[in-house]
Amino acid sequence: MSVKKEPSGRRSVSVEVEVPGTPDEVWQAVATGPGVSSWFVPTEIRDDGTIVSNFGPGMESVATRTAWDPPRRFAAESPGWGGSPPMATEWTVEARAGGTCVVRVVHSLFAATDDWDSQLEGTEHGWPWFFEILKLYLKHFRGERCATVRVMGAAPEPAAAAWDAVTTALGAAGAAPGRRVTAPAGLPPLAGVVERVGETKDHHALIVRTDAPCPGIVSVVAPVMGGQVVVAFDFHLYGERAAEVAARDEPAWQRWVAERFPFGGFGGGG
Repeated sequence: MSVKKEPSGRRSVSVEVEVPGTPDEVWQAVATGPGVSSWFVPTEIRDDGTIVSNFGPGMESVATRTAWDPPRRFAAESPGWGGSPPMATEWTVEARAGGTCVVRVVHSLFAATDDWDSQLEGTEHGWPWFFEILKLYLKHFRGERCATVRVMGAAPEPAAAAWDAVTTALGAAGAAPGRRVTAPAGLPPLAGVVERVGETKDHHALIVRTDAPCPGIVSVVAPVMGGQVVVAFDFHLYGERAAEVAARDEPAWQRWVAERFPFGGFGGGG
């Protein structure tokens, strides 16, 4: 894929995106806990430089900040996963003409073999989708108060059939950008306009910018992992009512996903 390999043993991947906003505004979005939590996963950046990102129950990622140069650059290092070498991450914000900035993230590690290239590639492939949410956040909700909800479930393969089940249940079957979707009766209120649709053989995804129950961005992804299709719903809700709506609706979404897309209960393959 696109792993860059250097004679020193350093291996790296780089992903970038152009987003609206001044360097200071973009820096707030990518280098502060409230900012990162507004488009990525709930993240805390502590005074001692520890960065904690919560991907779900038992799925915390912890890194230590190693460089800090606002509003241009910061870097951090995290322990390896599954015996891999430590991974270094560098974020940069570069101003462009016309009121935009380029955000670039580089992940790197040192290794003498190709054993960990797939880990770098997996990290590289995940960022473009989150960067779509970042662009929408900076365009429509920049600096607003945010509350988040993450709900996860699973479905049996094949991925296409699982995705049909997910989108049909949400009232979004066949959704295309620009189409308005409304969740059917029996679900918490949810309505908005489709912003992005992504589809490959083993990964399906959807982003809806909502106006009900409050302004927000809802992302649904369904990648194939470990012989099943993991379904993740991420709600980023904005405004004065965001925390109230998140607390009210999260239990109902958890129940709905647990009933329709429970983990386990089926084998892999298909």
